[in-house]
Amino acid sequence: MSTLIISKKDGIYSITLNRPDSLNAFNTEMLTELQQAFKEAESKDVRCVVLTGAGKGFCSGQDLKDFQKEKKSFKEALEEKYNPLIRQMSALPKPIICGINGVAAGAGLSLALACDFRIAVESAQLIEVFINVGLVPDSGSTFTLPRIVGLAKAFQMCSTGERISGAEAKRFGLVNVVVSNQEVLNIALERYAKKFASAPTKAIGMLKQLLNYSFSFSLEEMLEEEAIAQDLAGVSNDYKEGVNSFLEKRRPNFRGN
Repeated sequence: MSTLIISKKDGIYSITLNRPDSLNAFNTEMLTELQQAFKEAESKDVRCVVLTGAGKGFCSGQDLKDFQKEKKSFKEALEEKYNPLIRQMSALPKPIICGINGVAAGAGLSLALACDFRIAVESAQLIEVFINVGLVPDSGSTFTLPRIVGLAKAFQMCSTGERISGAEAKRFGLVNVVVSNQEVLNIALERYAKKFASAPTKAIGMLKQLLNYSFSFSLEEMLEEEAIAQDLAGVSNDYKEGVNSFLEKRRPNFRGN
């Protein structure tokens, strides 16, 4: 892949956006390759995905030169490139960890918000930049952002285009963990990736689905969905291993099935 760096080791599938000269801005090739990468992440031997950016930024959003060259409408671009990717990430029954090493702006922030767990450096800049060019947020931001920070803060970020630092983002719940610099970010990504890759992957996948359902389902519907998921989890090998390890007073060796 020419716009991504891909590696896979010990159940961890790592994706690095690799257009550092443009702060990893999206072009058609990168969006196509990201869809392909997340398709590959569906493999049974993948138990966790790590997504980060090369160079000084995570992702600065759409490459405007590339967009003008494509000559597509915004709706066409979203329906063909961005929306399928966001749906893939939401439906992937595995945890996606995002390492925000710098700017995450526009659709780049939407990409980060589509991940399940976010780690950022203190100096990172998270920006809903769309309003600065007379556009509205897309690529799922109007769904994920208010659910994470609340309606009032989401409106503030989207209507003002204000910059939120990594340190500030932690206070609002935009990121789960904040670290001091790139070196510590790499260490934190590795630590959390190993933690998730050794967890009961099947249960995490169902948990992710249940949490997504919870914003649109009623209590009665969620109680039913929980019961169905718990039945499936209860016959998994990981459940058996979890019980046996508890009884034998040892650490569990989950295999993700």
